[in-house]
Amino acid sequence: MAGWLNKTTERQENDMENGWRRRGCARLAAAMLAGVLAAGGCQTAFAAETEEDSAGIDMSTDYPGITVKAGESVSFGLDFASLSGESYDAALSVEEIPEGWEGYFKSNSSEISKVHIDDKSEDASSELATFNLTLPDEAEEGAYSITLKADAGGGISDTLELEVNVSETDNGQSSFTSEYPEQQGASGTSFSFDTTLVNNRGTDQTYSLAAEAESGWQVSFTPSGESSHVASITVEAGSSQGLTVDVMPPETITEGEYTIPCTAISANETLSTELKVTITGSYDVELSTPTGNLSLDAYANEEKAVTISITNNGNVDLTNLNLTSSAPTDWEVRFDESDIELLEAGATKELTAYIKPSSDAITGDYVTSLTVSNDETTSTAEFRVSVKTQTLWGIVAVAIIVVLLAGLGFLFKKYGRR
Repeated sequence: MAGWLNKTTERQENDMENGWRRRGCARLAAAMLAGVLAAGGCQTAFAAETEEDSAGIDMSTDYPGITVKAGESVSFGLDFASLSGESYDAALSVEEIPEGWEGYFKSNSSEISKVHIDDKSEDASSELATFNLTLPDEAEEGAYSITLKADAGGGISDTLELEVNVSETDNGQSSFTSEYPEQQGASGTSFSFDTTLVNNRGTDQTYSLAAEAESGWQVSFTPSGESSHVASITVEAGSSQGLTVDVMPPETITEGEYTIPCTAISANETLSTELKVTITGSYDVELSTPTGNLSLDAYANEEKAVTISITNNGNVDLTNLNLTSSAPTDWEVRFDESDIELLEAGATKELTAYIKPSSDAITGDYVTSLTVSNDETTSTAEFRVSVKTQTLWGIVAVAIIVVLLAGLGFLFKKYGRR
C-alpha cells in the first residue's frame, strides 16, 4: 500500500512538472510572438515616420538669431527646399510676433504672400524671399521670438523660429577707412586708394557711396576683385568689403593739396573717410620749330639741317630730356645735342637736327618723327620731308644739248655745200 502511494505521488509530481514546462513554453511562445508583432509595428511606424519626413518642405535662414537696437529695421533672407522632389506653392504667414512689431514678406521688388518651391530645390539654397521686420522705438531690451510659417496645404508645412535680441548698445562701431589716405603726384596723374568698409551691426547694410569733390574731379568706387564701378553696395552683418576709390583730377589742376570727403550711407548709419591728394606740379613739354613750320626740302644722300625748339610748358623744371627720331629705312637723323639735363619751367631751348635721306630716295614726300621725352612727359613732332632732284644735273643736261647743237651747226656749215 505504501509503495502504491509512493508511485502515485511520484506520478502526480511528474505530471505537475510537465504541466509547468508546457505552460512555460506557451508563455515563451506568446512572448516571442508579441515581440515579433511589436517589432513589426515599430518597423511600420518607423517606415511611416520616415516616409512622412521625406515628404514636405523646409524653410530656413542663414542667421536665425540677431541683435538689433529698438527702432531699427532688419531683414532675414529665407531659403526654401522641397524634401520630396515635388513642387509646392506655399502660403507665407507670421504665426507669432511681439505686440507693436511689424513684419512682412518681400521679393526683390514687392510684398508677397506665397512662394513657389521648385521640385529641384533639395538643398535649401534658393533664397526666394526676405522677411522684413521693424522694431518699435519703445521696444525694451531682451530676447524676443518670432515664428514664421510656410503652408503648402494637405498637411505639408514648416515653421521657422527667429530670435531677436534687443540691445541698447551697438555690437561694434562700423567704419570706412583707407590704409594710405594721402597720395601725391603731378597733374594728369590718376590716383587709386584702397579702402575698407566694415559693417559691425547685427544686420546686413546697404550703403550708398558718394564723394564730395570739386568741379572737374572724377571719383569712382569699385569693389575689390571686380571691374565695374558701383554707386551702392551691400555688406553682410559683421563683415567687411574692400573698395578701390579712383580719383582723377582735372587737366587744369594747379599745384597744391586737395581733400576728397567720401561717405557710405545706410538706413541706420553714416560712415565717412577723407582722402587727400597733393599735386606736386604739371609736366608738359613741346617739340616744334621756332616758326611752327614742320616741313622741309631735302636731297638724296645730303644732310639737311633744321632748327627745332623744346619748350617746357609745365610749372616744374624738367630734367634728363632725351631726343630720339623715327625715319624711313636707311635715312639718318642726328642732333647737335641729344640730351638736355635741365629745362626750367617756361623756358625754351633751340637746337639743330640733321636729316639725311638715303642715297636711293626718289622724289616724293616722306615723314620723319622727332621726339623729346623723360619719365614725366613726352612730345612728338612729325616733319614732312620733300625729296627733290638736284638742279645741277638739269644744267649739265642743257649744256650737253647746247654743245651737241653747236657741233651739228658747225658740221653743216663746213660740209653742207659739198
